[in-house]
Amino acid sequence: MKFLELTVHTSSEASELVADAMWEFTPHGVTVCDSSDIVALQKNSTVFWDYMDDTLAPSPNADVLVKCYFSLDETDKISALMREIGCRKELAAGAVFFGSLEETKREIEGDDWIDVWKKHFRPIRLGKIVVVPEWIAYDKKAGEETVLLDSNMAFGTGEHETTAMCVALLQKYLHSGDEVLDIGCGSGILGIAAAKLGAKKCYLTDLDPIAVESAKHNSERNGVADKVSVTEADLVGDTCVRCNLALANITAEVLALLASGIGNNLKEDGTLILSGIIRERLDFVKETYARAGFAVTEECGRGEWYALALKKESAV
Repeated sequence: MKFLELTVHTSSEASELVADAMWEFTPHGVTVCDSSDIVALQKNSTVFWDYMDDTLAPSPNADVLVKCYFSLDETDKISALMREIGCRKELAAGAVFFGSLEETKREIEGDDWIDVWKKHFRPIRLGKIVVVPEWIAYDKKAGEETVLLDSNMAFGTGEHETTAMCVALLQKYLHSGDEVLDIGCGSGILGIAAAKLGAKKCYLTDLDPIAVESAKHNSERNGVADKVSVTEADLVGDTCVRCNLALANITAEVLALLASGIGNNLKEDGTLILSGIIRERLDFVKETYARAGFAVTEECGRGEWYALALKKESAV
């Protein structure tokens, strides 16, 4: 099977924003090629270099290449993707340098890029949770809970700042026996982590059928399918489902759309965790949820991204 590889030339500071937009348009994978990563490795005292070719020395003004992949019958999505990247540039209002946003395309053969990607995906420690690719053997240590992922088909490996912050907040606010709702579940990492950490029941929803398939597969692979329900929907659609903890790691605009209804699925003293918010949209999200009756109890940020923990005003 052939794929079309789209490469967008951008900057280090905008690369995550571009990559995040790409994940909204393709399930086939996104890669970021940033020469500043070489600089970071050179400065890392735990990494030792025998030799590095001088031609690999990064230029301070070098483009960052963000790549994604489409099957040949999906290439009509590229125009919409580039418009979305343009919208994110406008929302940043000059606070983030996006570079040229030049695009190049080429056809590639088969799934060779997946094999390359697998070589670079390694276990990721997020507090008590260790996210492990299912094709890697990992010996769990005392106090750890592993989440095995086959993430070829859906976003959510724990590498992205937004997912990492969600997992950190999840560990802080989850109590044994809680019921959990994850809206826009992707690979299922958050719901599976919650089940591993003691949640009684986890309701996972996503509008993407590939994400639903992936989350179901990963739930079974982790032995928590009896605790995890995965539905193709934007919300559970059932107000009888009331959870102690709700999570949504999406974009600011979609989070705003959920604000008026998400409280229907949250118990009176429940906690809501939101992530996927760029700095320029943080106040917008806070104000939207304040109007919906929520108060921020915690705010955290990594790079350009922010996450919030909130409670209903009456419960604060």
